[in-house]
Order: sequence, then structure tokens, then C-alpha cells
Amino acid sequence: MKPLFLIGYMGCGKSSLARKIARRLGVRHLDTDEIVEQEEGASVVDIFKYEGEEYFRHAERASLDKIIDESLATVVSVGGGLPIWSDNMTRMNDSGVTVYLRREARQIASRLSPYGLRKRPRLKGLEGEALIDFMAEDMKAREPYYLQSQVVIDCTPLSDDRLLECILGEVENRCK
Repeated sequence: MKPLFLIGYMGCGKSSLARKIARRLGVRHLDTDEIVEQEEGASVVDIFKYEGEEYFRHAERASLDKIIDESLATVVSVGGGLPIWSDNMTRMNDSGVTVYLRREARQIASRLSPYGLRKRPRLKGLEGEALIDFMAEDMKAREPYYLQSQVVIDCTPLSDDRLLECILGEVENRCK
């Protein structure tokens, strides 16, 4: 099986869905943010704060390269900014199956817990309509990259269970 990369804006559900898909397929799940944190010995928040976003993007790319080089059956939850940096989208499309989980900013904001907000450095200090406005603008800038995915799923009307079945159905033949 080729790697399956779940792509989308932060908070759209990539990590939880990737874990469920991996369990159903009997393969491992990897999260690029978790790999960076393990390799760097620091949280994403601290890396952004002390080393800066550019440093983080390089570390994120190293985690992607490691996943691709291993060429193992894997479901990968990809950090929200990883697809827009360098040629990362091309690398993922060339080595596996990419699925964009498309959600509206208001829906994502309603899904984020206070902890979920704290662990995302780019959302620090935002709440309510300011959070939704920031996310909508940021998502608009990222959309051209996300839309390069091989599969695009509008998650807005779907329950998580239905979304899981939809993803499995869409990628079943593409991953072999």
C-alpha cells in the first residue's frame, strides 16, 4: 500500500481520522507534527516561539522525507502548513495518495477545544469572529495547494463516521 496523506487546515480532524483509518486498514499512523516534536525534543509551539516558522518548516520537510523514504504502508496526518511549503505537495502526490479534508472555517473553529487553540501557534490570542475571519483568510491562501490533492472531500455535511467510510471508499483502489 502507498502512503495515504490526509491534508487540510489545522483542526479539521486529520489526526483523529488518520488514526481510525490506520486501525481499519491494519497499518501504522504517523503525524508530521508529532515526528517533528520527537526529533526536536520540543513542542510545535516552542519551536515556533524559539526557532521560528522557517526552522519548523525545514524540520517538517525532514519528517516528510523520512516517511516517504521508508515507503511503508502508512496513514499520515499532515500539518496544515506542510503542503504549502516548497514542493511538499508534489512530493506527497508522487509517493502516495493525498486526500484534502475540506471544511469551512466556522465549522473548524467550533471543533477546536481551548487546548486545540493553545497548541496552534498561528491561532494564538484569537477567538470568536476574529478567529473565524483569520482562519477563512488563511484557508483561502492555502486552498490552491490543498486542491492539488488527488481526492478532495467536502467534510462540511458529513459526520465523522460517514467521512471515515467516504475516505476509505475513495482511496481503496488508489493505495494499492
